[in-house]
Amino acid sequence: MSKRLQADLMLLLVTLCWGISYYLMDISLEDMGPFTLNAHRFLLAFGIAMVLALPRFKKISRETLIYSAVLGVALVLVYGGVTFGVQYTTLSNAGFLCGLTVIFTPILSWILYKNAPSKKVVLVVLLSVTGIALLTLTESFSIDRNNLLGDALCIFCAFIYAFHLLITEKAVSKSEVDPFQLGVFQLGFAGILNFAMSWLTESPHLPSNAETWVAVIFLSVFCTGVAFIIQALAQQYTTASHVGVIFSLEPVFAGIVAFFLAHEILLPRAYFGASLMVISIFIMEIDFRALLRKK
Repeated sequence: MSKRLQADLMLLLVTLCWGISYYLMDISLEDMGPFTLNAHRFLLAFGIAMVLALPRFKKISRETLIYSAVLGVALVLVYGGVTFGVQYTTLSNAGFLCGLTVIFTPILSWILYKNAPSKKVVLVVLLSVTGIALLTLTESFSIDRNNLLGDALCIFCAFIYAFHLLITEKAVSKSEVDPFQLGVFQLGFAGILNFAMSWLTESPHLPSNAETWVAVIFLSVFCTGVAFIIQALAQQYTTASHVGVIFSLEPVFAGIVAFFLAHEILLPRAYFGASLMVISIFIMEIDFRALLRKK
């Protein structure tokens, strides 16, 4: 198994966790404010990572800390956008609009780094966006204007996360940056900033019931700590545009979770959209030129 395929499978696991996270965020936000929730998520994830991997932090480069701080700020904006967005729009709209990272990433890569997307990437992006739309938009394929604020925040989240992917890609390409440390320290910076915002704008407190504790712990460990460490490690072997396409599967997993846990039943076209997104991943992973050469 190639390192790129291993990286993509790891990122697929991350996407599964994030698909679950919408349901868990919805539970947690009934008990605490968005900044408080995000402070718990990132600080708990950072603390656990530091304790479990303490020997890996004996040597920390200046470049690692600088990139971690930049990525930490980006995460505050990303998670602020999605957490507030979920409060002001529907979960379906949030899933679709946050999934627009898949199209923002290759566009920004082209603008900033002159990395023109290949025909294959363009095809995969078009399939993914079509799939997301079929999966999550209303029957009239429109966005509810009553949810305009939440929709705008989710679009902002997707846009900033595309920057996060590109910055991570640049950071892990540098020999001075330790990808594992980068994945951990960005959590710490994001947690501190969210904690400060929670004290300024909310009344921060610990989860007040068992259900919220379980949701916050899962969000912290799997959807935050493990997820961003894996992303930083995996991006050594794949591109930001590649990652964006894999992350477009998030609404598929969110829909599956909603079906089993929230008992939401999707329209037939939504299942077709989910199939398109899965097909796009297979197209991205298969080297058709190599197959043709073998023939």
